[in-house]
Amino acid sequence: MGGVEARPAFDGEGVEDNVMVSGGLRLYSYWRSSAAYRVRIALNLKRLDYELVPVHLVRDGGEQHGATFRKVNPQGLVPTLQHGQRLVRQSMAIIEYLDETFADRPLLPATARDRARVRGLAQLIACDMHPLGNLRVLQHLEREFGATTEQREAWIRHWMALGFDALEALLAESPSTADFCEGERPGLADCLLVPQVYNARRFRLDLTPYPTVRRIDAHCLTLAAFQRAVPEAQPDAPPA
Repeated sequence: MGGVEARPAFDGEGVEDNVMVSGGLRLYSYWRSSAAYRVRIALNLKRLDYELVPVHLVRDGGEQHGATFRKVNPQGLVPTLQHGQRLVRQSMAIIEYLDETFADRPLLPATARDRARVRGLAQLIACDMHPLGNLRVLQHLEREFGATTEQREAWIRHWMALGFDALEALLAESPSTADFCEGERPGLADCLLVPQVYNARRFRLDLTPYPTVRRIDAHCLTLAAFQRAVPEAQPDAPPA
């Protein structure tokens, strides 16, 4: 079973150190980032050891905007994975990189047809749902248009509901859906579904219309790999 070693905070000690030499894995993360949450699940499912470096997205205007972190990721976003000398950015790319680099416990199915289905489910979440509720989008709505907290949350719920409507239909109608989004083993799509359901609950979206989504989420959260990845279990999460 893989494990995580955590730094107390992002300290600017960037890229050139023991991880670069040893070929180990380091994840730049934020406890409540759903994109980082996806990658933590994937690392746990593949039982990979890694070092977690928290990057606080809110404190002092956001550590991700600092010049030091911009050397790690010019977009100023988490997650970023460091593997030896290589930096991999964007959660979907990171997860597929891990799956191709570490063959044990694959996160994608064996056939091209099934892989296409799983990627389609995952991209529905990653490309069509998540970006519209991202922190920088919400901050822009507030700064440029004077959106209140209530208006920002209504915006999020609107786009989430459209996405979950489609996701529920795709899952419910497919014979490939079982305990997980694809069959009887957790994989890529589940890595994305669970964090998005977490976000839905955070922003008070009614999940009653999505029984298949709720069932898969509940089943995933019985597994240690998902439990260890939840935001509240992260070393940078605020005390309860």
